[in-house]
Amino acid sequence: MTTMPDPPPRRPRQQAGAISTVLKGLRRRVQRGSRDVIETAVSQLFDAAVHPHGVAASGEYRIDDLARLAGTTTRNIRVYRDRGLLHPPLRVGRIALFNDTHLTRLRLITSLLDRGYNIAHVHEMLSAWEQGKDLGSVLGLESAIAGTWAAEKPQTMTVADARRLINDEAAFDRLVGSGLIRLEDDDAVVVRMAIAGNPSTGPDALRRLADDADAQVRSRTVANPGLPDDTFRQLVNDASSDVRATVAASDRVSPELFGLLAHDADPAVCAAVAQNPACPVELLDELVGVVPETVLSNPQTPEHLLSAGSQVRSPQLRAAVAANPATPTRVLETLSRDPSDEVRDAVAENPSSSPRARRRARKLAARA
Repeated sequence: MTTMPDPPPRRPRQQAGAISTVLKGLRRRVQRGSRDVIETAVSQLFDAAVHPHGVAASGEYRIDDLARLAGTTTRNIRVYRDRGLLHPPLRVGRIALFNDTHLTRLRLITSLLDRGYNIAHVHEMLSAWEQGKDLGSVLGLESAIAGTWAAEKPQTMTVADARRLINDEAAFDRLVGSGLIRLEDDDAVVVRMAIAGNPSTGPDALRRLADDADAQVRSRTVANPGLPDDTFRQLVNDASSDVRATVAASDRVSPELFGLLAHDADPAVCAAVAQNPACPVELLDELVGVVPETVLSNPQTPEHLLSAGSQVRSPQLRAAVAANPATPTRVLETLSRDPSDEVRDAVAENPSSSPRARRRARKLAARA
């Protein structure tokens, strides 16, 4: 095993407190513009989220109460527990009790997932923090606060070059008026990402931005409704799978393009196709072998695939079927007796489940 060097010494962390206390203190001081203040506050939130059982004045919550307070579902809580994101609850007899540490950690997990991180990323961040790494090592302070897609740094160019980029005098004036292009003497300060997503940007400028070296700029261009159709179609073959996935998620995709994207080598692109409400049903039959969970979660998925998915060995896939509002009632009745907590929770929360199926699923979950 490779021995890692000891981390450099750093300021001791302040005692983690309730999330509201941390934020209240931050509100009083953040106007000073101090990076240290913000870093300390974010550090306290991470501390409060990673230390189980030991926060003063900790509350006690059953799983239903915890889900309600955190704005999530009991199914998600069980998934996070199964995947190592949440510490086990305290057991009092047959009752599982969660505390304020679980609540803080759950809110942090939900926030990070909402900002675009996946479960693996969140697990890595929390694990790194538990191992004593500082905030800069985990994310970088800017990434922790603004996400990894933080705003692109403005680019300075000559006004003449900026006009050539836009290639439309009226559009150039609109972008200057909106502040997306700032004129400073003979220079223009341009944020290409913002211009790519702005509806004021003309078609010629969007064609140029669709050929930008930055894949994020190209992805933003794909989402602009003003992008000409011929350029949109060309981006189906973009070198970046992120750009192709953005194309696959668009409501502009034709049946022909769906067929091309469904056979993409990157599963993320295939998943974007399967998630698109306009995806032809016959393609879902092909994609279920590539991105099964995505297909089984799609309300457009045909009944025969949902019935088959309810019988697979993977509880994660059965849970996807159990959560799908298109799943037939008879299948949900069967899944309400599933041995997996995650599956039963999904049945209990599915609006298509019968009252009997919901009661059975909740009764079995209470015994677990």
